[in-house]
Amino acid sequence: MQFPMTPADLDQVRVGLDAAGRAMVAIALFCMMLGVSLGLRAADFAVVLRAPKLFAGGFLAQVLGLPLATLALIAIAEPPASIALGMIVVAACPGGNVSNALSYFARGDVAYSVSLTAASSAFAALLTPAAILFWSDIYPPTASLLKSIDVNRGAFVIQTTSLLAVPLALGMAVRARFDALATRLQRPVAWTGAALLSAAIFYGVYLMFDDLLPAFAMILPIAILHNLIAFGVGAGAGAALRAPGPQRRSLIFEVGIQNSGLALVILVSQFEGLGGAIAIAAVWGIWHIIAGAVIVAAFREWDRRRAMAPAH
Repeated sequence: MQFPMTPADLDQVRVGLDAAGRAMVAIALFCMMLGVSLGLRAADFAVVLRAPKLFAGGFLAQVLGLPLATLALIAIAEPPASIALGMIVVAACPGGNVSNALSYFARGDVAYSVSLTAASSAFAALLTPAAILFWSDIYPPTASLLKSIDVNRGAFVIQTTSLLAVPLALGMAVRARFDALATRLQRPVAWTGAALLSAAIFYGVYLMFDDLLPAFAMILPIAILHNLIAFGVGAGAGAALRAPGPQRRSLIFEVGIQNSGLALVILVSQFEGLGGAIAIAAVWGIWHIIAGAVIVAAFREWDRRRAMAPAH
């Protein structure tokens, strides 16, 4: 691929935040993960016992299938290292809660969708930081990029795991002991985190907008293709598992909808605000909702036509 901005140029762009901005990002991450964990109930994991093969297959599609497909795309497209890192971070993050709503509107299996989202979120503290380093090391340009910004791997894993584990444990404890309180807190806490993150990222991007704008032409097509492949991994996993129709639909959204907000927080707080990485995660965060809505509309139109078709 030929890019209008050289990879070296893009890899040097930083979305910088001052101490107050970094503190805002840390608070945003805490609120986001607390909001997720306040919604986790023991019942959300019931599908593990009811359909263990289907659950395990869906979980592996998220934590193994998507990163592998991401590496394959990176190897073919050869984007700038910062964009490749952003793609890897997005792929290593847990599924997003939006997938549950899309599964509902697409007439998927919402309980299955919630179970997969809950599992990937609960294990994020352990899997996400390790996965980011593991997959980044496999692709030489991203491995070199991490060396160039002098990422302390041990500190990165400990800090990220702690930032994720504390709010996850706190939220799940509140949900287990004070169910009504957790229900009241979940939405405002989650929205507070999203608002703080959006403010911090928009401010940082605003400061670096002139540097990032020339890269948009390379970022949008890669983000769209990457997200399309993610949906495809979900569809392929459903076919391989021979899952019933509703579960197949839910699995498409579970793999195709990632927690890009978490990816942005990690990139800002742990990877010096690499411009290309932040841009790809931000574009993904917008695009996957648009693409998900289109897929929902396609499923509903398919159902409508089947309902209207004459019986034979």
